[in-house]
Amino acid sequence: MDKPMPGQDKPPSLIEFPCLFPIKVMGKNVPEFSQVICDLLLSMNPGFDVAGVEMRPSSKGNYISLTCSVQVNSQDELDDIYRALSGHELVSVVL
Repeated sequence: MDKPMPGQDKPPSLIEFPCLFPIKVMGKNVPEFSQVICDLLLSMNPGFDVAGVEMRPSSKGNYISLTCSVQVNSQDELDDIYRALSGHELVSVVL
């Protein structure tokens, strides 16, 4: 594995920024899930387009997945979004 250059904390990202990045968020199928996730994303990224969110229930209907495309400008911004989503009590998995 390549070592970061002096002064770099981590290797460069393979993603070209800015970009529209799809994030899949899965959790229990409760009535407030999609609204809470969209509100969280809007608070972190005011330009987030809620109308573009795709929702899919699991085969038994116990879980729901949201695919949210978020405009991000840097790896740090994307990492912050992943951390916030992963740490939320309603969220089971973030991909």
